[in-house]
Amino acid sequence: MNHEMMTAAILTAKNEKGLTWEQLAEAIGMSPVWTTSCCFGMNTMLEDQARALCKALDLDMDVASALQTCPSKHWGDAVPQDPLIYRLYEATMIYGPSVKALVHEKFGDGIMSAIDYEMYVEKVENPKGDRVVITMDGKFLPYKRW
Repeated sequence: MNHEMMTAAILTAKNEKGLTWEQLAEAIGMSPVWTTSCCFGMNTMLEDQARALCKALDLDMDVASALQTCPSKHWGDAVPQDPLIYRLYEATMIYGPSVKALVHEKFGDGIMSAIDYEMYVEKVENPKGDRVVITMDGKFLPYKRW
């Protein structure tokens, strides 16, 4: 089973059972963002996590095996077509240089890890319209000089 088939099986079972990503994450003891990324084939679960997810969704062990295989991380098209993903891309393109300047000013020359990393998505109710709050929390990695 490849990652595309795995994702399709997970999404079908998730929808049939009426479960949320938060509920699935809780079932395996991990964060919703990370759990979802694994289900979309962008990260790898440990065996116990994959088995717990498949148990929650009543899926076969071939899905659990696929969840444990190393992904090929890719972005497909250079510019995303999905409106929500495009807006995240647009925000990065517009504010990326500013964020880079601020990170360098505070930390020095380096990058934010996407390996030693956590991300949270929250809903904040607001009378003018609910707010999406995305927190990215990555370890700072200074560039090595040699």
